[in-house]
Parts: sequence; C-alpha cells; structure tokens
Amino acid sequence: MTLLIIAVTFIVSYFAFQRPELLFKYDFNPYQIIHRNQWYRLVTHAFLHADWTHLIVNMLVFYSFAEAAVYYFDAYFAQNSTLLFLGLYFGGIIVSCIYSLVKQRDNYNYSAIGASGGVAAVTFTCIILDPFNKILFFGIIPIPGILFGIIYLAYSYYMGKRGLDNVAHDAHFYGAIYGLVYPLLFRHDLVIRFVEKILQ
Repeated sequence: MTLLIIAVTFIVSYFAFQRPELLFKYDFNPYQIIHRNQWYRLVTHAFLHADWTHLIVNMLVFYSFAEAAVYYFDAYFAQNSTLLFLGLYFGGIIVSCIYSLVKQRDNYNYSAIGASGGVAAVTFTCIILDPFNKILFFGIIPIPGILFGIIYLAYSYYMGKRGLDNVAHDAHFYGAIYGLVYPLLFRHDLVIRFVEKILQ
C-alpha cells in the first residue's frame, strides 16, 4: 500500500510538472472548495508537488515512517491495519487542511500543494507508539522521537502564526496533532502504554 501511494504521487506530480495548469485545477484552494463546491481538492492537492525536491523529500519521509506505522498497526490492530493506515494518511491530509479551509475561505489567491499533512500524521503516529525510537534531526543527528516531536510542533506552530513564507506550517501542525490522536481513538490503552514508556 505504501509503495502504491508513492507511485501514484510520483506519477501525478510528474504530469503536473509537465502541465502546470493541473496545479490550478487540483490544488488546495479554500475559495474554490467552499464557494464552488470543489471538495475533491481536499485530497487531490496531496498528489501534487512544487518540484522534484519537494516531492522526493515528502515521499522519502513518508516511506521511512509508513513502514514503521504499518508494522505497529499490524501489531496493535491485526486485520484492520490496512484500512486504519489509509484512514491515518488520507485523514491526515484532510484534517490538516481544515484550519486553513476556514481561515482562507474567502481568499481567492490562497493555494497549497503537497502531502505534508498526511506525512506529518504518519510520522507522529510512529512517535506516539514508540516515543524513544531515534529520528534523524536534519537527516544527521539522532534524537528521540518525542524530542523531535516537541521541536517540530513548536516550530510549526510558531511559523504558522508568523506566516512569513510559502510553507503550509498549519498543515504540518494539524497533521501532526491528528497523527498523535488517531491510534488512541481505536485503542485507549495506548495512552497508558505511552505514559509508561515516558516514565521508564
């Protein structure tokens, strides 16, 4: 399933690189979604990327954590693991956009693309299920996942409030929150497991 999502994302992004008009037709544009009922944009924007760097980084991070998330879901949720994983990824894509959807609903010029909301959701589900597993900070420095998570959330929230660049920090932040909460909705005892791991 992970490889299929990556393959489709690469194919769609590649065609969008050749035909930029696809970005305007399928990106996340709150005005078009709300005022013209183009709700498909809540999902289609995740298959589009600005350039090869944006695409490769997103899919590399997704692959790294998706494999771990699938392993955890198989262990905790057995036969429902594939369906729940799809709910995690695509739910993260949609939920991460809700804040901007409401805030920017009358802003015709606002748009966003990329799978970052879903990728953040998958990453943070891995953190909540295994908080001390090492994550490479800046791709170099190994730090506990829980520490990375705190830094990531604080940075995304701060940058989202400042709004000084073209990065969808709000999507990163809310995608991450969704990823933290998602597995706990289906197994409440995972909260206790998380607390026990932290206290150890």
